[in-house]
Amino acid sequence: MEEKRKHKRTELLSKLVLKRLDGSGVEEVGIEVNDVSKTGVGFTADKALSIGAVYEAYLTIWTKEVLHAFLEIIRIEKVGDKFNYGSIFIGMPEMDAARIEVYQTVEDETKK
Repeated sequence: MEEKRKHKRTELLSKLVLKRLDGSGVEEVGIEVNDVSKTGVGFTADKALSIGAVYEAYLTIWTKEVLHAFLEIIRIEKVGDKFNYGSIFIGMPEMDAARIEVYQTVEDETKK
């Protein structure tokens, strides 16, 4: 299988709370983050989300800081009773993207 990712992915134990932004009401969905990069997040959820939809997210990172971000769902795969998602950040501030890169650099160095 050909690797399509542009940036390194890092596993991150965290939770996201998503709010759909299309005016169909606010619904919060808890998810499990599988991996994160400076351009997106892979995650698992019990709830079916919509491909192409943009969700507001609050990502708790390893420093316990919360990054406010917007995610567009670009991939969905159903596995059993759960859904695996791939998403890209929409309008992620460069400072927040840099925090993710710094964490990846530190993690790589500690594994050497």
